[in-house]
Amino acid sequence: MLYFAYGSNMSLARLRQRVPSAERLGVYQLPGYQLRFHKASLDGSAKCDALYTGDASHQVLGVVYKMDPAERPVLDKAETLGTGYNAKQVVLHHVDGHSLEALIYYAIRIRDDVIPYDWYKHHVLVGAREVQLPMAYIKTIESVIAIPDPDRLRASREWAIHGAAG
Repeated sequence: MLYFAYGSNMSLARLRQRVPSAERLGVYQLPGYQLRFHKASLDGSAKCDALYTGDASHQVLGVVYKMDPAERPVLDKAETLGTGYNAKQVVLHHVDGHSLEALIYYAIRIRDDVIPYDWYKHHVLVGAREVQLPMAYIKTIESVIAIPDPDRLRASREWAIHGAAG
């Protein structure tokens, strides 16, 4: 099974906590979509969304992973399939010109008044840097305002995934 990660799951350490079989295949582009931090999470913060705009100048960059289809229910649960995100197949493009289809999760709980927690933004940035996304794209992610998580235990667990302290 092929899965396109464009948010916190771009980070291999983060994704492998959920899907141990995840194998990175490379960086791909999703044209006509825009990265937004407006998915309203159950924890009260914002998570990433690949928002369809239809605008040819927009694109979401991310990572395609190959994973064992038997692990999909775990990923569906982590992504709150049906209540936070829905899933669909999309066509992605690689810089070398080839295309492939992969599964993405897209937000169905959208609010413009939510802000990501700092640890979540860190996961997204770690993944973006791991796969060497273009610096302009990384700077756009860096510019997103984030706040400390009031749940310090959760924050400590999340920061520890990358050996960082919040």
